[in-house]
Amino acid sequence: MRMVDLIEKKRDGHELTTEEINFIIKGYTEGKIPDYQVSAFTMAVVFRGMTERERADFTMAMVESGDQIDLSQIEGIKVDKHSTGGVGDTTTLVLGPLVASVGVPVAKMSGRGLGHTGGTIDKLESVNGFHVEIDNKEFIDLVNKNKIAVIGQSGNLTPADKKLYALRDVTGTVESIPLIASSIMSKKIAAGADAIVLDVKTGAGAFMKTLDDSRELAKAMVRIGNNVGRRTMAVISDMSQPLGYAIGNALEVKEAIDTLKGEGPEDLTELCLTLGSHMVYLAEKAKSLQEARAMLENAIKDGSALEKMKVFLSSQGGDASVVDDPSKLPQAKYIIDLEAKEDGYVSEIVADEIGTAAMLLGAGRATKESEIDLAVGLVLRKKIGDQVKKGEPLVTIYSNFEDVSEVKEKLLQNIKISTTKVEPPILIHEEITE
Repeated sequence: MRMVDLIEKKRDGHELTTEEINFIIKGYTEGKIPDYQVSAFTMAVVFRGMTERERADFTMAMVESGDQIDLSQIEGIKVDKHSTGGVGDTTTLVLGPLVASVGVPVAKMSGRGLGHTGGTIDKLESVNGFHVEIDNKEFIDLVNKNKIAVIGQSGNLTPADKKLYALRDVTGTVESIPLIASSIMSKKIAAGADAIVLDVKTGAGAFMKTLDDSRELAKAMVRIGNNVGRRTMAVISDMSQPLGYAIGNALEVKEAIDTLKGEGPEDLTELCLTLGSHMVYLAEKAKSLQEARAMLENAIKDGSALEKMKVFLSSQGGDASVVDDPSKLPQAKYIIDLEAKEDGYVSEIVADEIGTAAMLLGAGRATKESEIDLAVGLVLRKKIGDQVKKGEPLVTIYSNFEDVSEVKEKLLQNIKISTTKVEPPILIHEEITE
């Protein structure tokens, strides 16, 4: 088998066999096929696409290129949730304890984040003492005991995907639905879940800016998951403005605690109940989505979800007293309100630019080497559709430096106020199952 023949075959629009796909992924991972040939192949995929069977084979070839997590010793059906990212996306911090509190095992493998704010692990490390450096045995024991644990990503999970992603990033081949879908799903499948709930974002702060593109990606990932034996569904949710109010690590932890108390933002609460209902249903803990939702609402009402958050934090070394006293989380030195310059209605909050403003404060990483400031970030005081009066706070800035003029300017440029009332965006656009 020669790589040049496979490039030509895909270039000419033909379907590759399972053996040919395995040959490409194995050869590239082992360094036997050079970057320039794989670049040509990925460009052929951009133009010619892949069939459903090719996508499933491509995904599984990447899964098999490295370690796979064996969760078979954990009792019950393990359901993972994946979000395609966004600004203020605090869902994992809420969903973990919430879903675990009704008996669904949450065995979460998470990473650190590049971009606007940290990843799930960075956020959790806002809690003093919390750590994810636990071995696989302890991880499995904790999930069996408490129904929840979080561990850092294995260094050798889907190495083919890591190599391919770095190559696609510099060869103009990132934006290909088959390549994006197989990249995301390979990591989820290698992490050992039995079922997967996908939160596919759409809008200005999302990777996929349009509903059509988001729908195409969601359907592609759902089909891959189901074709390789993982029950998979997707929710397409809005990211035209940040989710919830808080953007920043400790600030998002506080917002997650508020949400588990039943006092969180309406949009964050609704999205977590929607995603969580699907997780509970796929885990076969409820006979219907309505029953699953009622279980989750009750867990918030009776305090069991909040109690599970305390157990989760303390079992991994964290100071669980932050749940009752969030002032024990890292605190910023300066708290500065950005005031509205005019009366009107908030008509637009450009999510990714608001995320950039949080990063300017130190809430996120521009490079892998960047140090995150866990205390800093932004809390929105108004969302799209809200009325605002001149002089009222639009955003509260949490900073460890006094001069935030650059951040204020960025925020004012990207929070638009109109004289006429604007309807808030739809939060959940579609739910996609096979």
